[in-house]
Amino acid sequence: MDQKNKFMNPYLAGVLLGFVLLATIYITGRGLGASGAMKSVAVTTVKATSPDHYESTAYYQDYAADHPDGPMKSWLVFEMLGVLIGAFLSGALSGRLGLKLEKGPGVTNTTRIIGAIIGGMLFGFGSQLGRGCTSGSALSGMAVMSFGGIITMLAIFGGAYALAWFFRKLWITR
Repeated sequence: MDQKNKFMNPYLAGVLLGFVLLATIYITGRGLGASGAMKSVAVTTVKATSPDHYESTAYYQDYAADHPDGPMKSWLVFEMLGVLIGAFLSGALSGRLGLKLEKGPGVTNTTRIIGAIIGGMLFGFGSQLGRGCTSGSALSGMAVMSFGGIITMLAIFGGAYALAWFFRKLWITR
């Protein structure tokens, strides 16, 4: 299979994502999101590793009250499992399954890994400050014409464009 046929047409993928988002809003009454699943995993981990802390913290008790069947039975957990399985199947079927570290020529493996970890932690922290990840805040918010969703999307792309200039030397050879 040649390189240009390994990926789905981005316009078709965007339309399909829009239909998935529309179906999710129609079926569940809320949009897509990933950070809720991570929160369920974190709450379950705290409960398993430090039950005394879990029982004595109001946040966890409020979370448990909102999830009477348990945090791991949240539909967001199953959504994320579906995303992981779908990504694996997509990579396997298109011949793109494998581990590789993508980086620019001026970046060492260690710098790339440390940068990815710090970026992931900052993104996770930001998703909690913003009460949701980009999927929930921006995509789902814009789908229902939420002013906050539109501002979030503008901030995400504006921030990326503003910071890209500072990091461009890590990815280009000139």
